[in-house]
Amino acid sequence: MKSFIFVTLLLSGFAVAAPPPGHPTVEQAAETMQLPRNPDLDHLPNRATVLQSILSNDYVYIEVLNEGGQFWLAAPADEFQKGDAIRYSNGTLMQNFFSKKHQRTFDAVWFVSKVEVINE
Repeated sequence: MKSFIFVTLLLSGFAVAAPPPGHPTVEQAAETMQLPRNPDLDHLPNRATVLQSILSNDYVYIEVLNEGGQFWLAAPADEFQKGDAIRYSNGTLMQNFFSKKHQRTFDAVWFVSKVEVINE
């Protein structure tokens, strides 16, 4: 019985995917801890095509498609149009992420620090 309670408590921590208010970004935390910079973050190594975007206060959720499939990004608020070609930084994956504002659970969202439109 004790192991059941322990496992239940352990798994309950995964149900809340949203970081607490004021939580630093991945890059802010790395800078605070003086971790070496990852040059891939500076060069926006990932590419995708925008399928849709949803503005949400300080963030924008962007549904994208690339050779890896279809998935969601969350990035600092900006405007993106369907069909935009983008490059984006590496990020942190959050699964079963619940957006209070949109009353919606995203199966998986990659939180990234930077997205740039590269339409030519």
